[in-house]
Amino acid sequence: MANKKSCPECGSTHLVYDEQRGEVICGECGLVIEEKMVDTGQELHSQSDSKEKKGRGGAPMSMQKFDKGLTTNVGEISDIYKLDAGQTRKFLRLKKWQERVSTSIERNLRLAMAELRRVAAFLSLPSVVRDEASRIYNFVLQRGLVRGRSMESVIAACIYAACRSYDIPRTLDEIANASDVERKEIGRTYRFIMRKLQIKVTPSSPKDYISRFASILHLSPKTQNEAIKILKKADISELTSGRGPAGIAAAALYVAALINDEKKTQREVADVAGITEVTIRNRYKELIERLHLTDKIKIKEAEEKSKKKSK
Repeated sequence: MANKKSCPECGSTHLVYDEQRGEVICGECGLVIEEKMVDTGQELHSQSDSKEKKGRGGAPMSMQKFDKGLTTNVGEISDIYKLDAGQTRKFLRLKKWQERVSTSIERNLRLAMAELRRVAAFLSLPSVVRDEASRIYNFVLQRGLVRGRSMESVIAACIYAACRSYDIPRTLDEIANASDVERKEIGRTYRFIMRKLQIKVTPSSPKDYISRFASILHLSPKTQNEAIKILKKADISELTSGRGPAGIAAAALYVAALINDEKKTQREVADVAGITEVTIRNRYKELIERLHLTDKIKIKEAEEKSKKKSK
């Protein structure tokens, strides 16, 4: 390849081929000269007599499926009833025996993974978080920690643990609404799983919630930056310790919106954060008093009044 081509930018013949990306790159200046888009991954061929027709055999393995996608299931009931009478009875018996020979763990995983996909889809979680939640649930099930607890509460706790592991800001209230399990039950099960599996998760930071809350409230980037500055000062003043991260983040956004003339009511901010107006009010008072932000807000209010009078 180096003898055939040279870099059009620097004229170098030191060309490197990246197999993963399918690109030809200049080794001197880093210019991408050609994109071949070649898939060099593992090729899975179907076992057929015809050598001319070869295709990929099956989907990749996934932790979100109870069997990781390896088991071949007898067709769906709707498909079986489309067959002839004799074939229908045969395949119904096969489907029944397939369910009978499956173990209790397989049956539990089949139901649990369906519930996990439903809750994760409701929360719009990325695939990597779903895989992590599935992996945690497999550990919990193999060690017999599901006994005495509802499957829904364990699934919700595993999803919450996966969100915490990947710094995805999701509150217990949001997961409780998605899974129809009480908040206290999810928190209790989550602490039990963390203790038994000895998983160490860093506490969630209020900063993680700023961008999501601001996006829902349609606040400007300037207000987001102001809220982050307020949170940094609050952290130095030890106002964030012992308080819910969602409440502190919501209060910081509320204060930043007042400073930047993007007024939002306490009710609106509280609904987005999943907390009460009393919490917003208490955190708001603490922030403006301890961080000496009262003067800024009063100046903004005075400016608004003068503008209204002039109009």
